[in-house]
Order: sequence, then C-alpha cells, then structure tokens
Amino acid sequence: MKDRILETLRDLRAYALAKGVETAFLYHEEDSYLMRFANSAISLNTNEHLVRLQITAYQGRQRASYEMITALDKLDEMQEGVDIAAEMVQHAQPLSYDPTIPVYAESFSDESGHDPALATFGNPERLAFFNQAVAGLETDEIQLSGIFSCGANTIAQINTRSEQTQYFKTSDAQISIVLSHTALKWEVIAEQSAQQTADLDPDGLRRDLAFLLERYQQDAPQQIPLGAYDIVFGPAALGDLLSMMGYVGYNGGAMKRGYSFLREDQVGQRVFSPRFTLTDDPTRRETFPFRRDLMGMPRRPFPIFVDGVFQGFIWSQDDADEFDAQPTGHTVPHTSMVMQGSDVTASSLQELVAMERDHDVLYIPFLHYMNVVNPSKGLVTGSSRFGALLLKRDGAVVVPYNVRLTQSLLDIFGDRLAWVSQAQVVANTSMSYGARNPRAIIVPALMQVNGLEISHSNPSY
Repeated sequence: MKDRILETLRDLRAYALAKGVETAFLYHEEDSYLMRFANSAISLNTNEHLVRLQITAYQGRQRASYEMITALDKLDEMQEGVDIAAEMVQHAQPLSYDPTIPVYAESFSDESGHDPALATFGNPERLAFFNQAVAGLETDEIQLSGIFSCGANTIAQINTRSEQTQYFKTSDAQISIVLSHTALKWEVIAEQSAQQTADLDPDGLRRDLAFLLERYQQDAPQQIPLGAYDIVFGPAALGDLLSMMGYVGYNGGAMKRGYSFLREDQVGQRVFSPRFTLTDDPTRRETFPFRRDLMGMPRRPFPIFVDGVFQGFIWSQDDADEFDAQPTGHTVPHTSMVMQGSDVTASSLQELVAMERDHDVLYIPFLHYMNVVNPSKGLVTGSSRFGALLLKRDGAVVVPYNVRLTQSLLDIFGDRLAWVSQAQVVANTSMSYGARNPRAIIVPALMQVNGLEISHSNPSY
C-alpha cells in the first residue's frame, strides 16, 4: 500500500509539472473503528476508510488549496483537483510574505509508531476489553456508556520542487468508560490511551472505576461554597490545561497576532513555577510523534519551559515566513508535549486519598466545556463533571456537585503550584471531529495547586 500511495503522488507531481503548476500534495488516509456503548449495551459499531488529498497551488505570493475525498484508484479525479487548484490560485489574494515550499533533501519514511494489531483491533476484542474493565460494576442503577476508538493514520507528501517524498504511519486507540447512576445522575469516568496493544490495560481502568464508584455510592454529596481551594488536578485535566497553553501560550504566530499571554522579552525569564518543565519530545512514541515536520525538518526534543524558565516560542514554517522568524520544526498536525514529573510519590487517586492533609483538598480529574476567556492573560474556564472529590482535612471524603474554575494559566502553573507527582501517565487529547489526528500529552499523574478560586458551584449534579 505504501508503494502505491507514493507512486500515485509521483504521478500527480508529473501531471502538475506538465501543466506548469507549482503544487504541493498532502495525502491523508485513515482507517477508523468505533464501538460506542450506552445504557449498558452497544449503541453503535462502525468503521470507515477515508482518503483525503489536499492540493495546494502556488503562484508567487498567491496560494490556494483544494481538498477532496477520493480513492487511490481515482487518478483522473485527483488530476481534476490539480486543475481546480490551478484555477483557484489565479484568483487568490496575494499574501504579504513569500510562502516557503519545501525542497526535501531525501525521502523519509517512519512507520515505527504503527502497530497493525492495534489498528485493526477487532469487535470481539473491543467488547471483551469493555467487559473486563467493568466486570461486576454494573447494576440496574449503574449503567455503562463510553467508546473504544482505534485505527491507523497515514500521511504522505510530495511537491513539484523535488521528487523526494515523506511518509508517516501511526496506530492509536482511545478508550473512555463512564458509569452513571440512572436516578441520582452522577457519573464517574476512566480513560486510556494506546499506541500499541501492550498499552491496553482493562484491569487498570477497572481499579480506577471501582474506587470512584465506591466513593460516589458511600460518601455524601454536597454543594461546596465558593472561594479558594487547594486543587489537585488529575491527568485528563492537566492534559486539557496544557492543550489550552498550546493555543494561547508558546505559539509564535499566536503571540504575534496578540493571542498569547507570553511576550518575546520573557524568553530566558522565569514565567512559571520552578517545578514546571515542558518539552516537545518527538522521541516519545506514546504521543504519536512526527520525527520530521511537514517541511522535512528533523524534530528533536525542544524545551519550552525548564524549571519555569521560558526557553522560546515554537514556529511553524508559515508563521515564520509571515513574521520573519526561524522555523523550529513545528509544521506538524500535533506536537508531542511532555510535562516532567517532580517530587511526590503519590501516583493515583487511591494514594492521594490516603495522604495526610493540613487543609481540605479538591480533586478535579476532568475539565469540561473548556474555553479561553482572555488569551492575553492566559485566562481559561472549565467545569468539573466526572469523579470530583473533596478530601477533608480530617480524612473524610465528600462528593461535590459540579464546580466551575476560571483561572489564569499563569496562576495554575505559577507560584501557587505546590507539588507534582514523580510518576507520569499519558492523557489522550484526540478530537473525534475532522480527519483522524491522534494526539496525546504525557503528564504527571497528579498536580496540586493552592488557592485557586471556584467561580460557580452547582446545587445538584
């Protein structure tokens, strides 16, 4: 299949050259499988095979892209797409800068992140995984819902500047299991990310679900008062907060457009807590990495914050072209962020609950309905929904109704950061819309931040 894909791209390159059209081709193929559960039964079991071709035509500073859903045996249709892009570029508004078209010095292929067994994990295996993960936990009142999504992702490139190609293939799985009470309306959740079948751990999911289920069935629920709390974030919440930072923090193009809370004069300055170190590390297979970017630039570990000190912005090629900066190998569909662990041995909710406490601690494992309130201040908002707990100083545990947190990332990862777990886990941050683009962030298992304000507290679930 790889040879056929690359041969098709070479044929399209030859066609564009014959037409005299400066063109870049981006081929994307996905095989996606989804099993969805609702009301303790399979509610949807589907799969799809899609081929997308993005054709970008250039004429000086003019640029136009045309994307189509197609198939490998439809070369004539793809060639028509080249003609459409060539017509579109004639009418495109010129850019204010000269866009770079890569010249690949050599062909590059990376299939090291592809596990065929995971990509084609079958219906019986997915059902058996769910049954093992919730064994003995369902009742007439406790109902199961969730998803098991897995598949393969292929990206290939060529352009008229060189005959060399780039080819990337990965496999991924994202599992989300929810147990909810049909009458009381509370929900608990456990999630897992996998790049290969060895990453799958249904017993680990069951341990997490069983512990939360026990707490929610035995501990009293209540509306907690507004005010400042010492908050421990779980890995999913941390992954979402760091994703938000990627949008409104260290992205050079966002900074130049006024959509970042960081400034150029802060490079080399301490911005966050000395406990905070963040690196884009494409050597970590769990993040579905790109070891070269789409411009052909080799990607190596790229420190962004080291002990709280800002090391520099990341730049895609197009943003670098527009703002006269140096690209940093970040013309990629997603990065491979890794937040370093630190000094606390607690690595699970069970161990967190068992810890001695001087103050009440609010545990928030997930944040939902997240959005940016003010990008220039790093202000974001999100609501707890699944599995929050209020751990009282005296050892008691309370189940809080949903709360909303509206806070600056500068506070969350700044001097209020109290401690970070040594252990790291993988938080899958993939979206289910658009082209398959698996992504994950490696984060500490737990992170406590003191004195964060709760801006809203629900009176019920």
